Order: sequence, then C-alpha cells, then structure tokens
Amino acid sequence: MPANTPDTDAIAAKAVELISAGMVVGLGTGKAATAFIEALGAKVQAGLRIRGLPTSEVSAALATKLGIPLVTFDDVDYLDVCVDGADEIDPNGDLVKGYGGALVREKIVAAYARKFVVLAGAEKVVSVLGARGKLPVEVVSFALTPCRKHLERMGFPSQPRMKDGQIIVTDNGNYILDCVTTAITNPAETDTKMLAIPGVVGTGLFAKMAHIIMIQAEDGSVEVRQGSAG
Repeated sequence: MPANTPDTDAIAAKAVELISAGMVVGLGTGKAATAFIEALGAKVQAGLRIRGLPTSEVSAALATKLGIPLVTFDDVDYLDVCVDGADEIDPNGDLVKGYGGALVREKIVAAYARKFVVLAGAEKVVSVLGARGKLPVEVVSFALTPCRKHLERMGFPSQPRMKDGQIIVTDNGNYILDCVTTAITNPAETDTKMLAIPGVVGTGLFAKMAHIIMIQAEDGSVEVRQGSAG
C-alpha cells in the first residue's frame, strides 16, 4: 500500500452500520470492498444473519472464509445494498471502476441493488473522470483486435491488461483493454457509445449508479456524499 494512501477501516466500519439482519448484500472487489467484507464477516461471526452476493471469485473466497453465506441471482429477486470501491469519483458522483478487473460483475450486482454504496479514499476523488489516465473495458477475446481499433478511432487507444507476460482473463472468460484517457466529460454518453461496439461486454464507467459515496480522508474522518443516482 502506498505510504500516502490511508487504510479503509473507517469507511468499512461506517458502511457496515447500513447493514441489518435479513439483508442480501452485494460484496464488491478491491481494497475498500475487502475491508468491508472483513468488517461484515466479523458481524456475521457475532450473530448477524445476512447473505452475500460476490462480484468476483476473490471476494467469494474471502466471504466463504469469513463464514458469510453466499447466494446467486437464482436465489434472490433483488439485493438490498451493494457495497464496493471506486477508482475515480467525480463531483457529480459518477465513477470509474475496474482497475481490479471485476468491472462487469460489479456493474451487474450494483444495478440489481436497491442501494449502491461506494467506499473510497480521498485520493480517488478527481475533478473529471479520466484524470488518472485509464479506463478499463472488458471485451470478448475473439473481438480483441477489432475492439481495440474501434476504441482507438473513438480517441481511446488501449492495451490488453497483462500479468507475467500473459493476457489476463477475467472471471467471465474475457479480456480487459486498458484505454488511455483524458477528460471524460459525458460518461453516460461515452459508456453508451462503447457498449455499441460489437464485442464490448462492459466498461468501467458507472454513470448515475451510486446512491451513497463515503470518502475517507487521511486523518480517518469519513465524508458521506450523495451519489449521482440520488
């Protein structure tokens, strides 16, 4: 963890306060989501009865280890709340997600939740989306090359996400293109245009989705904001 990046214990603890008995809870992926799952697991071990729906195999494994009962979409009609992190948060409450690679499942789970709660450190707050220079886009492996060409024509040159010299495969069996970005001033429109490209499965743009955003400062204080979904 970088020295200037605060831990996320405070926002995790505050988010757990939103969880009550009987809820179905979407379990996000990444550092902030991991802190939340660990805090929730402690509550479950103390007797809180909830069920979780994870956004990745990594989060599912952690939840199982902590004794959080898991469900799938076949088991429930909706989720009460989804708690996840973000990689960028703009002044409107729109987000960029997906640096951890779980963007498609994260978006699906968030979309089926009655309330989407986002946890992040202050370093993730930006003046405009795209400020950190990267936007993940998940694509079908067969369409990797045409998707790259189409995205570049849109002004988003990209590289496949790699690890140890191998292209990373998502939990869905797809690839991720990390697009180079400048300012994304209309995230909803950009998301729609990218999704229209044959072979694109999902983007890291989460426009008008977050209901509550919790920002943890370096001193551990937590600011609660309203997201772009109201």
